[in-house]
Amino acid sequence: MDRAIALHQSPGDESLPGKDVSSDHQRDFAASSPLLGIGISPSSTAYSIFDEFANDPRFLKSQQEFRSLLFTSALSAAPTRRGSPVHDAILDHQSGDALSSIVSTGPRIIWLRNYLDEVAPWLDMFDQEQMFGQIVPVLAKSSVPLTYAILAISARQMERVKKLKGDHDSLQLYQEAIRSLTPHLLACDPNIMATCVILCCLEMMSASPKNWRKHLDGCATLFESYNIHGFSGGVPQAVFWCYARMDLCAAIISDGDHSTVLPLRHWTPSGLSAAEVYELFRLARSPDMWANYAVYLTAKVSDFIWAQTKNMGPSDPGSFSRDWLDIWAELQSWRQNRPAELLEFDFLGDDDNSANSPFPFVIFAVPCAISSNQLYHTACLLLLDLKPPSIDISYAGSSSVDLWHARRICGISSSNEHHGCLNNAIQPLWVAGRLLSHPTEHREVVNLIKRIELVTGWGTTWRITDLMGIWGYTSNDFM
Repeated sequence: MDRAIALHQSPGDESLPGKDVSSDHQRDFAASSPLLGIGISPSSTAYSIFDEFANDPRFLKSQQEFRSLLFTSALSAAPTRRGSPVHDAILDHQSGDALSSIVSTGPRIIWLRNYLDEVAPWLDMFDQEQMFGQIVPVLAKSSVPLTYAILAISARQMERVKKLKGDHDSLQLYQEAIRSLTPHLLACDPNIMATCVILCCLEMMSASPKNWRKHLDGCATLFESYNIHGFSGGVPQAVFWCYARMDLCAAIISDGDHSTVLPLRHWTPSGLSAAEVYELFRLARSPDMWANYAVYLTAKVSDFIWAQTKNMGPSDPGSFSRDWLDIWAELQSWRQNRPAELLEFDFLGDDDNSANSPFPFVIFAVPCAISSNQLYHTACLLLLDLKPPSIDISYAGSSSVDLWHARRICGISSSNEHHGCLNNAIQPLWVAGRLLSHPTEHREVVNLIKRIELVTGWGTTWRITDLMGIWGYTSNDFM
C-alpha cells in the first residue's frame, strides 16, 4: 500500500520554543511551533517505532535461540572441516528446489517479489555484483533456511511500511528459518552466513537500536570463527560488508561507549598495517570496494573515539595528535582518490538547485557513491569533534569546517532517493543534525528522518526525539 508523504512546511513562527513552555500554553505553542508543519504536534510526538513484534515472547525466545545457535556453532565449527554423514544426509533431505516448494502461495510470491524489488537493493547497496539480488536467490533454491530468511525479511519490511497489527507472518517465517538452520551451521557452509545476516537485519528492523549489539554479536563470532572478512571474495565478502554497515551503525549509536562488535582487525586479512590495508582497497579497483573503504575508515574513527572515551589511547598528547592526524590524512586521501563513479555531479550555481531545501544539492550516479560520501563526511565530523586545539588544518579549506560536512550530509539525503541509502543515512543525519541551529534546517532534517521510516519501514523517528532534545525542545513542549 502506497502512503502519501506529507512534506508541507509551515510558514509560521521561526523561533525555537522556549524550554519553559508549560502545559497551560500547549495550545498557543501548537499554533506557532515551527515544527507543526512537519507533522510534529502535541498529539504525535510519542514516537513509537517498535511494533508489538519486538516484544512478542515468541520472537524473543526465537531470537535467543538463534543467538545461542550462532555462538555454539562458532565455538564448535571451522569452515574447512567436512560435515559429518548425518549432517550431509539432513542437508540432502533439505536440498532440491527448496524455493519453489516453499514459495507456493500468493502471499509468499508477493514477499519474494518484494525481496527482489525492494529489500535486495538495500543489501546490495555497496555491491556492483548484486549478490543479494542475483546470487542469493539462486542459492535459496537449494537452501530451506535461506528461502525462509528472504521471505521473512521481506514480509517484515512490508508489515512495517503498512503498519500492520496483530499476528505477523514474518515471525512464523523467521522461526522456520531458525529451525532449519542448525544442520547447515553444523556442516560449516560459509554461504549460510547470508541467512544469518539477513535474519540479523530483520531483527534490527524492529528491535530498539540501543540493543543492536546483542543482535550483532552472534554473527560477529561466526565471521571470526569462519575467518570471513572484507576480502574473502564471493558471497561471504558481500555478506560481510552488509554486516559491517550494521555494525558501524551500532558503534555510532553508542556515542563512544563501544567500538564495533567485530573488532576492526577482523575486517581485513590479519596482520596488515594501515598502508597495506589502503593498498588492498586501492588494488581492488572497483567503486564498491572504495565505498567499503569509507565504511572501514568510519569504523576506524569510531574505534579511535571509543579508545579515547575509555582512556585506552595514548596518554601522551603528542601521540594522540599524531594518531589523529594519521586518521585525518586517511580520510582526505579517500576523498581525493575516489574513482569517477564516486564523484558528485557538479552544477554551476548548485545553490539554485536547492532552492526548496536549506541544504546543498548533491547527487550521485550510483548507490555506493551516495552512502560512502555521506560516511566520509560523518567520519570527518566525528573526528573533528576530537581535534586537539594544537592542530591547525585550516589549510584544508571547507574540509576543516564541521558545519560544511553537516550540511553536505543532509544535502546528500535530500537530493538522492535510493531506499538503501536512505536506511544508511539515519546515523549520519543524527551526527550532522546535532550541529544545526536554524528551525528551517531542523524542519528539513525531521522531514528526512520521518520519510525514511515511511518509505522503507526502518524505525528512524527515535532519532527525532534525540535531536529535539539537543535543539532545545522539551517533552513539555509537545506532550
